[in-house]
Amino acid sequence: MKIAILGGGPGGYVAAIRAAQLGAEVTLIEKDKVGGTCLNRGCIPTKVLLHTSVEMENVNKEFKEIGIDITGAVINWKQLQSRKDKIIRKLVAGVDNLLKSNKVTKISGEGSFKSKNEIIVKNGGSETIVDFDYAVIATGSIPVIIPLPGVNLPGVITSDEVLSLSEVPKSMAIIGGGVIGTEIASVYSTLGCKVSIVEMLPNIVANMDKDIVQPLKEKLIKSGVDIYLNTKVVSISESTEGLMLNATSEQGELSITAEKVLLSIGRKPVTENLNLDNIGVKTDRGRILVNKNMQTNIDNIFAVGDCNGGVMLAHVASAEGTFAVEKIMNKKPQIDFKTIPYCVYTKPELAGVGMTEEQAKEKGYDIKVGIAPMFINGKSMIESDTDGIAKYITDAATGEILGLHMAGPRATDLIVEGALAIRLEATVDEITSTIHAHPTVGEILHEAAHAVHGQAIHIPKK
Repeated sequence: MKIAILGGGPGGYVAAIRAAQLGAEVTLIEKDKVGGTCLNRGCIPTKVLLHTSVEMENVNKEFKEIGIDITGAVINWKQLQSRKDKIIRKLVAGVDNLLKSNKVTKISGEGSFKSKNEIIVKNGGSETIVDFDYAVIATGSIPVIIPLPGVNLPGVITSDEVLSLSEVPKSMAIIGGGVIGTEIASVYSTLGCKVSIVEMLPNIVANMDKDIVQPLKEKLIKSGVDIYLNTKVVSISESTEGLMLNATSEQGELSITAEKVLLSIGRKPVTENLNLDNIGVKTDRGRILVNKNMQTNIDNIFAVGDCNGGVMLAHVASAEGTFAVEKIMNKKPQIDFKTIPYCVYTKPELAGVGMTEEQAKEKGYDIKVGIAPMFINGKSMIESDTDGIAKYITDAATGEILGLHMAGPRATDLIVEGALAIRLEATVDEITSTIHAHPTVGEILHEAAHAVHGQAIHIPKK
């Protein structure tokens, strides 16, 4: 069985390795470095910068309280950028080695479909034809550039450029208060940049439960970030201080001056140069249409990850890539999109899985909610990191866990308990009857589960 994979990001390289494990002859086509946006220009470099910004905040605010006096600490931006690049290089090399060790053939270049069983790979002046029995498209996504007056001015950047600036700007206006926008705001505000977020919706990180977003919102404002909600950007113009972002809201017109303006309003699938129309693959506004098996309308061609316009997260792309090749190889794969964790790596960290309170009510559930504040948790107190909550959404009739949402230390790690609980259709009683180690931040999940029935041990009665 010959399988061709177009794209070496978290969807493509994982699919390639899994297909090779199952005995397929695999060719991976990648025009840039393996690892895709996530590894090279997204998840990984962002988290490197976030880690340093959190440590800098600890030095300035928390260390003195815990008995460590440090004076004169400054950010070495050049060294931070060097560390970021080193980590990326190491992880890219690791993926290359994994492909090699699994005997995946990697071809460098840009691929497009010649027929339903052939891909042309162009690299400079040379062309290679790759024939296949099945193909998996995993070409990812790029930042959306809105047709806004002034969007092409110098200093207007996307998430691709913001991670590699030559220096920390004095000020930055961020258009879009989603995951990327808030993470970048957290980084640069901590490093001394004056940050403003302009968001069209009524709240930042609007896809997550409002109760866990609130601690982050309060923290950003406390850190000096200006947040403008229900506000629409109409243009960007030049000013004496660099750029001026012009917007409107219910309160009237608004202008924000900034050295840099970050476009952070979403991403779109990369499918334009694949010649999909020539072979009859159906698309909708650039996204490749697939069925529940990740299969396009052409039986031997599949599409996974951001290019199919579903949930644009690296871990979803990897899950879909694994699922698609297992389907091709006649296995019986399973995938459950109810268990997708959503994470924001700010301080406090945010994480959620399953339904939010609003979503559960909209679906007609009679729900019970359990909330435990992070400040009652001993380990969080020890670590001087007590902002946040843990919150369960449960079916009142059965006790089944419909959602778990967290703000606080290590929320992005602890959310796996909620994902597994939802996958196993666990009830809240099964959480309360599971012994959680002490002292740990994870105990907050136990406490919030007890709170569903009003039986929390460490929350005083009102």
